[in-house]
Amino acid sequence: MTLTMAEKILSSRRVPRQGQTGADEPVQPGDLIEVAVDLVLANDITAPIAIREFSTLGLDTVFDPDVVVLVADHFTPNKDIASAEQAAILRRFAKDQRIAHYYDVGRMGIEHVLLHELGLVTPGSVIVGADSHTCTVGALGAFATGMGSTDIGVAMATGCVWMRVPETIRVDLQGKLNPWVGGKDLILETISVLGVSGATYQVLEFGGTALEQLSIEARFTISNMAIEAGAKAGLFPADKIALAYLDGRASVEVHEMAADDNAQYARVLKMDVAAIEPLVAMPHLPENVIPVREATSVPVDQAVIGSCTNGRIEDLRAAAEILRGRKVHADVRCIVIPGSRQVQLAAAREGLIEVFLEAGAAVSTPTCGPCLGGHMGVLAAGERAVSTTNRNFRGRMGSLDSEVVLAGPAVAAASAIAGRLAHPEEVL
Repeated sequence: MTLTMAEKILSSRRVPRQGQTGADEPVQPGDLIEVAVDLVLANDITAPIAIREFSTLGLDTVFDPDVVVLVADHFTPNKDIASAEQAAILRRFAKDQRIAHYYDVGRMGIEHVLLHELGLVTPGSVIVGADSHTCTVGALGAFATGMGSTDIGVAMATGCVWMRVPETIRVDLQGKLNPWVGGKDLILETISVLGVSGATYQVLEFGGTALEQLSIEARFTISNMAIEAGAKAGLFPADKIALAYLDGRASVEVHEMAADDNAQYARVLKMDVAAIEPLVAMPHLPENVIPVREATSVPVDQAVIGSCTNGRIEDLRAAAEILRGRKVHADVRCIVIPGSRQVQLAAAREGLIEVFLEAGAAVSTPTCGPCLGGHMGVLAAGERAVSTTNRNFRGRMGSLDSEVVLAGPAVAAASAIAGRLAHPEEVL
């Protein structure tokens, strides 16, 4: 039987039911199975609920303190008393449970950047998190998915979750990438074809000859936004690019992993990447995608470069290439948010932070911040932001009467300079 990547991983991590000798027979789409997890993730918004649910089970300890990961990233540094109380719950629980992987101000990063940086994700693993963008690390060939805080509380207690085996949509990427086209453009194009619910409870599995042109950072961006098409996970093969990234990070030996030839898919979406140019998603859905060249009359009040989607060093380099020697438009607030402390250090050492500051941008400590309308760039009524974040729903970044346009880092930087949506070539 030939298997997709998701079917391979879930078959290997399925917990045998009573009377079964093991996971000898592969799982199939639609099967309801219990799965052993390799990591359980929660943040300062979702962990307090998961901790409360864990406490109702009457247990003294989590199943394994080495595989529970708690990251204070959404409202930290704490913006008010309420967020400080949320973070305090994490700190107490992490200390009481001797959680090995607890990350707070000064040590933390955005959870979906931090996990893979630390080498906690390996091909073939199952990762569940109380955050929808847990799917980011599917770029390394892991089955990573978001779940509700109640499920995560049970996972912290038992090390297992129940799930229905999803079908898989194959996204076949062919052709040669155009200049300034990156992972953000490819996933926006994918979402524009599928729609925001077109892959609901399915896996997006990316393949094709164009993969060799996609850096690991671009793959993280693509997997991150699989959920914006409704997908349960976004998977890339664990190929030489993924293994090169894990070299020196992973604490265990890792191997290449891919779907079987002739695996059965619910749908195959063929995409010629040579036909894609820099794109933007207009308000108020990620599927409202058009080329940025068609929207250059749209003014912006704010540009946000960062987040778990595009806050990695490759993204900051792209933005710095545009901003170097230029100035942010007088009517625009440009905010740069590195995805992690490691990214921030690399940006400082490469001189990128200086580029941003000299251009007139503000540079933040790693945090989710404005992505969810939390802090560090909340929008007022009537304002519009161009942002490298992943969602542009009404009210996502502040007022219900504000707007968010999604874009890649080069387009966001060019727009910050122009004071309106702009293609990078316009300002270079």
